[in-house]
Amino acid sequence: MTTFDDRERGFERKFAHDQEQEFKAAVRRNKALAQWAAGLMGLEGDHVGEYERAVVKSDFEAPGDDDVLHKVFEDLKGAGVQVTEGEVRMKMAELLAQARESVRSES
Repeated sequence: MTTFDDRERGFERKFAHDQEQEFKAAVRRNKALAQWAAGLMGLEGDHVGEYERAVVKSDFEAPGDDDVLHKVFEDLKGAGVQVTEGEVRMKMAELLAQARESVRSES
């Protein structure tokens, strides 16, 4: 093995680790966002858990965060909650930062 090969494998491992951490943070963000939205919509008990799963599942519909944003925003709008798309987007950013920190502190 050469030093170059070792470095390349190291970079590949770091990239894989970083991607895994980002995935975990996104899932945590989505769960927290669902809990926030569920509170605004007045959901309680098992309905909160069901809504969390629906929001997490919606993230797999298309690449990026727009699928989650649109689901939560439309659900809030449909429930009569006065919120803008920008407010939901800002909440997503806030919760993602918290989720990243949480995942980092566990590693």
